[in-house]
Amino acid sequence: MRFGVNYTPSTGWFYSWLEPSWDDVRRDFDAIAALGLDHVRIFPLWPLLQPNRALIREQALDDVRTTVELAGRAGLSSAVDVIQGHLSSFDFLPSWMSTWHRRSMFTDTDAVEAQARLVEALHEALTGAPGFFALTMGNELNQFADQPHPSPMAAQPEDVTAWLGALLDAVPPGSPVARLHAEYDAAWYLDGHPFLPTHASRMGDMTAIHSWIFNGTAQHYGGMSQESLRHAEYLIELSRAFAVQPDRPIWLQEIGAPLNCLEEHQAADFCEHTVRHAADTAHLWGVTWWCSHDVSRSLADFPELEHTLGLFDEDGKPKPIGHRFASVAAEFAARRAPVPARSVAVEIPVDENDVPLRRGDLAPGGGVFTRWMELARSGDRPALVTSRHASDPTTLAGRGVLSVVQPAPGGQSVYAPVSES
Repeated sequence: MRFGVNYTPSTGWFYSWLEPSWDDVRRDFDAIAALGLDHVRIFPLWPLLQPNRALIREQALDDVRTTVELAGRAGLSSAVDVIQGHLSSFDFLPSWMSTWHRRSMFTDTDAVEAQARLVEALHEALTGAPGFFALTMGNELNQFADQPHPSPMAAQPEDVTAWLGALLDAVPPGSPVARLHAEYDAAWYLDGHPFLPTHASRMGDMTAIHSWIFNGTAQHYGGMSQESLRHAEYLIELSRAFAVQPDRPIWLQEIGAPLNCLEEHQAADFCEHTVRHAADTAHLWGVTWWCSHDVSRSLADFPELEHTLGLFDEDGKPKPIGHRFASVAAEFAARRAPVPARSVAVEIPVDENDVPLRRGDLAPGGGVFTRWMELARSGDRPALVTSRHASDPTTLAGRGVLSVVQPAPGGQSVYAPVSES
């Protein structure tokens, strides 16, 4: 199992891409490696990479390559997100996507082609860089497609399928680099959202899970409740229910300890319990914590929690949560025993296309979520299966499921879609 961190530069946050300080980057990577972590996820900004639809800046590509190389020299492997997109409550769209030139990134043919070219260009620029192992198409880009975004770009599920296919297919066949995409949890929990569970669990080489408890889970149940501590575990199992390949790798790519839901003294315990629960799932590739460094308070307009999410403070000193994550990472990175099968599963009602009949049932407070948590609290290790798989003995046997139970009656979603991460 792999353990790493989403890299937020200690100096200048992601604005540092305007004028990188390589000494600062080296210092950050050396500190991350000193914790015993093995990889970083890197976020170049879309407007700097592709300021014009027909222009991809070579210098910007070179800067990303240098960052990956510096990570490699520190002993860290690197995953790179292509389209940013959205980070820490800020949108980063190039000018050719907005105002007078407003178009949909999901449905405009020229825009989709331009994004695919950027995928190709980044892949080419990074090929052969030490430790480069994955391209994520972008960070939580589904937040642009629906409410609560203030100016959503409307799309239908079939548009999302075509858009994801175009970007994923821009990575050349036979590349050793993993291709994946990453959504925030509206794909699982929000009825009518154009990104579907099947998109997350079936397209690309891995499933990315982003788990945040400020989505109504912590507000309703409490930040240190079982529902909050097991939220990532639940999402991982939820993703497995919709996968076609039973051994598909799952990457807990983004998870953090938000202090708008937790007390500061609880953060390290939340981290440890959450990671332990997540590690009790099959085919988990790894855990990547959000984030490396606290956002400096010299910067304006960030939500308060963004200044507190790091494993390191803004001066580069490891925080208690950083030491705790490192300790748990060292324990599980050395684990070799396989995770036992989960013998009881909660059924998810779906239609003939494997779309949940009510995604609100899957959300915190919903009947599926409630039944799963009831079983988990009683000592079971519950799985999840769709109603189509629940009647297929071969699928159940392949996953080790011996019994299937129904969702809890009368559940009511408490999900509050947010895009703060």
